[in-house]
Amino acid sequence: MITLFHPCFEFESKARASGYKIIAGVDEAGRGPLAGPVVAAACILPEGFFLPGITDSKSLTSKQRKQLFKEIQSKEEIQYAIGIVDAQKIDQINILQATLLAMQIAVSNLSSSADFILVDGNQIPNWSYRSQAIVKGDSLSHSISMASVIAKETRDNIMDQYEAQYPGYGFGKHKGYGTKDHIEALTKMGPCPIHRKSFEPMKSMYINLSN
Repeated sequence: MITLFHPCFEFESKARASGYKIIAGVDEAGRGPLAGPVVAAACILPEGFFLPGITDSKSLTSKQRKQLFKEIQSKEEIQYAIGIVDAQKIDQINILQATLLAMQIAVSNLSSSADFILVDGNQIPNWSYRSQAIVKGDSLSHSISMASVIAKETRDNIMDQYEAQYPGYGFGKHKGYGTKDHIEALTKMGPCPIHRKSFEPMKSMYINLSN
């Protein structure tokens, strides 16, 4: 759907007015969970392309996100790519650096090279692209909103696969976040290979084991 007049195009429109043509929105999912990867998505939309229903992924239900992700996948004019950094790497370099790395990977995986990038949040990866960080960009920019949905749904699908690989933790339900059920499973079973050992309570568990 093409519409040239919509508030969610403000940042894209300003970039185009400055001469940039290929503009990517970037967002991540999975900074807070105790287990699993952090996933970033980069998304390039044709000028004026608008997909009804797209907004910050946290404002959508699981059912809504799944349906929107299917629509995104069906649109040839939407170009997107994914970056994934696993729990082991998160433990090595910390979650902030892992998030920025996932964004770098996502942008590098795009089939077209962006000449301007809109990044959700207040930090920009260490790259050479002209960029703008936008706090709450996932609700202000359509390309970032779309990247938000893509990243979240991709990560949820990964966690659903881990549900089968590591039964008993409930990954398919809580997606690795520190819910009461997840903490109870951790206390009973201990961490599994996709838990982030640098996060509590796993950090204390491993310290206690080493003493």
